[in-house]
Amino acid sequence: MDYKDYYKVLGVEKSATKDQIKKAYRKLARQYHPDVNPNDPEAERKFKEVNEANEVLSDDDKRQKYDQLGADWQRYQQGGGRGGFGGQGDFDWSQYAGQGSAGGFGGFGGGGFGGDADFSDFFSSIFGGMGGGGGARSSRPAAGQDYQAEMELTLEEAFHGGPRTVNVNGKSLRLTIKPGVEDGQTIRLRDQGGPGRNGGPNGSLLITFRLRPDARYVRTGHDLTMDVPVSLYKALLGGEQVVETLGGPVKIKIKPETANNTRLRLRGKGFPVYGHTDRHGDLYLRLQVELPQHLSDQEKDLVRQLAQLRGETVSA
Repeated sequence: MDYKDYYKVLGVEKSATKDQIKKAYRKLARQYHPDVNPNDPEAERKFKEVNEANEVLSDDDKRQKYDQLGADWQRYQQGGGRGGFGGQGDFDWSQYAGQGSAGGFGGFGGGGFGGDADFSDFFSSIFGGMGGGGGARSSRPAAGQDYQAEMELTLEEAFHGGPRTVNVNGKSLRLTIKPGVEDGQTIRLRDQGGPGRNGGPNGSLLITFRLRPDARYVRTGHDLTMDVPVSLYKALLGGEQVVETLGGPVKIKIKPETANNTRLRLRGKGFPVYGHTDRHGDLYLRLQVELPQHLSDQEKDLVRQLAQLRGETVSA
């Protein structure tokens, strides 16, 4: 029987604290969870392996026993021995096998795994079976599984926030999104994940937001930039124009002889700052002067007259 390096499974040092072990475990359990990797036998195998490692390293008694086994195993290997079990090789498993507390699967919670098949022979030989196979489940409280979900929003929906519904594991949850949510931002809804075990707390629901690109706006931090078409006549003579923004219609003044690509800054009309309803970025308007199309003969004559007044030479 091969020795299992549970520290290597979780990617932590042997001196790792309980918090470091817990953090590493939760990250890997989310990565390999069957809900995230349906019909993936390799992910399922790694998920079980990660849970097994956590079951040992998160329990002081099991970890102490495992560390002692590891030290003996290392000395045995350095002595040139050959690993084995039940007569195969000369490593003495007898002082470990079948002793200690019965194994309890401190898994990610609600993962749909149970029974002796979830543990390796290595684990079972050291810490006993579980379920109906010979050994009670751990009575230690364990937190429930954290569920993960993604929610897609338009830029306008992220701007305004408001009520939304998300479906997770057949359960419909209604939540209120604060204005100004960022692309890739994750929020945590406590107690909305998998049920805890033996009095442990329920897990959380982690929702990651994805914002769709918007053809009208370029977002830089909390500032927004948008193009605003302006007629040639208004650019030359000036005037007022109503611009539709995410925050509603805004009336702007265009100065006479405004050049193409002129930028106007509207303070406080940009994207809201998440969690601060009274704070917004700025909105920049890039004025795009549009040339008139399909001129009539009379309009062409007027343009020629203007050109002559300005000393310009144009075609007849």
